[in-house]
Amino acid sequence: MLGRLFDRQPSRAVVPTGPGLSGPRFTRHSGGWGILRKRLLAEQGIRVLDVGATSAANINLLTGMGQSVYMADLIHDAYSHDWKSGEDEDGNAIWDVEGFRGQNLDFSGRKFGMVLLWTALDYLPEAFVAPVVDGLYEAMEPGGQLFALFNLKMQPEEAPQYRFHLTLSDDVELQLAQPIPLQRALTNRKIEKLFQKWSGMRQFLAKDGVSEAIMTR
Repeated sequence: MLGRLFDRQPSRAVVPTGPGLSGPRFTRHSGGWGILRKRLLAEQGIRVLDVGATSAANINLLTGMGQSVYMADLIHDAYSHDWKSGEDEDGNAIWDVEGFRGQNLDFSGRKFGMVLLWTALDYLPEAFVAPVVDGLYEAMEPGGQLFALFNLKMQPEEAPQYRFHLTLSDDVELQLAQPIPLQRALTNRKIEKLFQKWSGMRQFLAKDGVSEAIMTR
């Protein structure tokens, strides 16, 4: 699991750069980021949506490559606002999914060529998972790429939420974010079902209990 990386020595100390960010950063190799980085170096003018707390490192790196960058901290918004609109007859929460989508997935007609979703789907409330995937599908250009990571096992104590910071190598840096517990571990079958409208998926398996995938719109 990603949490095991915190057993290693930190690469360097940093100052928190967004809500809930704290502590040092830790380096993780990412085959998925390596693929996207090559595209970003070869093409300019790609509109990139980076999901997570504001990362100065990501903004500087992507704009330095000639790309446009937009931020959407979906997890922070999901848990910092009261999106529960009531309860059903069994006492289960009813979520204001349309309200959440309207606030977080309305990009005023902008279409993205790349989305860095990271592990957001593992931490969002269940009611928001499929709507987020559908909303991003609608907000992306045909042929656009979405990068996501998935915890393979449901072990919340070993999988705290991280913010991912990009580097000019095939590594990304992880930093503890809001203390949101892991909500799910998606199997390959569930991932394929969530992204069934998409035209392709390329997966990268790692040794830390996390899979990576690049989805093509």
